[in-house]
Amino acid sequence: MNKDDIRNRVKARKSLLSDAEKKLAAKRVFDRLEQSAAFLLADKVLIYHSLPDELSTLDFLDKWTGRKSFYLPRVNGVNLDILPYDRSRLAIGAFHIEEPLGDDTADISQIELIIVPAIAYDRRGNRVGRGKGYYDRLLNTTKATKIGVGYDFQFIEEDIPAEPHDVAVDIVITESRRLVIHHAAKR
Repeated sequence: MNKDDIRNRVKARKSLLSDAEKKLAAKRVFDRLEQSAAFLLADKVLIYHSLPDELSTLDFLDKWTGRKSFYLPRVNGVNLDILPYDRSRLAIGAFHIEEPLGDDTADISQIELIIVPAIAYDRRGNRVGRGKGYYDRLLNTTKATKIGVGYDFQFIEEDIPAEPHDVAVDIVITESRRLVIHHAAKR
């Protein structure tokens, strides 16, 4: 199955979810995330600001803001800038995503944990994104732990085709599973 087929299949499945199912799934996933050592040990966390078809990050951000330092990505050309999260300093940016305002960009080397959105994940940590490569370019520049989050149906059994520039996540968390991926060391 190619990436476009996966995107279409997941999009169709997401369209069937009720608001109550979305809210419950987000709670379950982020409750699991909160129990992970990677989250508990991290002080500086890059997270996405959720789109309507993604697991909502809003309650999670509200709960942990002040106890963790959160950062959000902002599109800058073909790359992502990293800025501190402040709910009062957001504006609609590229692709109709709320992005942080300001010039106080952070260096990716400061980030200890990245919560990575995607359309789908496989057992090797490979992901299908939205197809623009923003996260792959960013993830290629960091050694931070990468956790992919999604609905149960976003974890697929078949292998996702990976290209040399694709960056796999280290952990996948869904409503009912937490999978730690053991990557072979890169030479």
